[in-house]
Amino acid sequence: MPADHPLRQVRALVRDVLKELSRTFGKLYSSEGRPSIPPEQLLSALLLQALYGIRSERQLMEQLNYNLLYRWFVGRSPDDRVWDPTTFTKNRDRLQQGDVLQKFMIKLLNLPQVKPLLSDDHFSVDGTLIEAFASQKSFRPKDGSDEDSDGSNFHGQKRNNETHVSTTDPDSRLYRKAAGREAKLCYMGQVTMENRHGLAVAGMVTQANGRAEREAAEMMLEAKAKDAGHRITAGADKAYDSAEHVAALRAANVTPHVAQNDCVSKTGKHRKSAIDGRTTRHEGYGLSQTRRKMIECIFGWGKQHGTMRKTKHRGRHRVAADFLVNIIAYNLLRIPKLIVA
Repeated sequence: MPADHPLRQVRALVRDVLKELSRTFGKLYSSEGRPSIPPEQLLSALLLQALYGIRSERQLMEQLNYNLLYRWFVGRSPDDRVWDPTTFTKNRDRLQQGDVLQKFMIKLLNLPQVKPLLSDDHFSVDGTLIEAFASQKSFRPKDGSDEDSDGSNFHGQKRNNETHVSTTDPDSRLYRKAAGREAKLCYMGQVTMENRHGLAVAGMVTQANGRAEREAAEMMLEAKAKDAGHRITAGADKAYDSAEHVAALRAANVTPHVAQNDCVSKTGKHRKSAIDGRTTRHEGYGLSQTRRKMIECIFGWGKQHGTMRKTKHRGRHRVAADFLVNIIAYNLLRIPKLIVA
């Protein structure tokens, strides 16, 4: 491989983390039965899939069969046989059950060369929609009232998540991003970003609803404040400007630097923001509002280059694992550039 190829630095970081996780891998696999796919190679292949936006495990196995760069990154020699796609998928599910991806992300961020790049005081949160691997036709009444229909003719029907469910992916929810936009079956991916260099430090996937972003932010930020041992700040957009949410963050030792949502509502009333001058008068509030926009780079990369835009998995836990792989891959691309700088 070329000495200046960007994957060399990424591979070095991955190998450093995998050494730290060797004991965790040993607990996942039995010493009996047929040999499984080495977890180090399995995890490297999943990262490779996100880095190059390969849409399926079958296509990944096909490219591993002839692409020497991919084989080198994963740790397979040119003569090694490539795994069967079905075997790869079953081993991937086993890997996800052990919270290995969460542990990988924690170990990556705690590497000696990475930890100085992170901020312990200032964070940002945001969410994005992940389109589910299910069609509108699969969104059928829960009471089975349209058994004679194939679900394709739903025009004029009132459909919502209380009365309907997707038969293809029951965990997905029908959600509209904004007024005037189409409703889609989707999930919500949530990310916490540190504000110094814009690296993702936490991520999770929730069902798509109007409270999911705020509830996920409270969970992730409370954990960050507890780890820090002191008050932290959290930048967010107008969707987080809720009196209940702001109060919950302050109670969790988090200073909410939330954008003020004081616009005029549909009824013509002027909405009152939960953030007042006691917060906005500080210089740090303006800095948080500037830095929080970097979180869109994580979502943008994951949807443009990774596999985040439309998932190929069904079930929230599988979608969450794929989402974590994408934000880990984003960090792996960014960290070598920051270390050099």
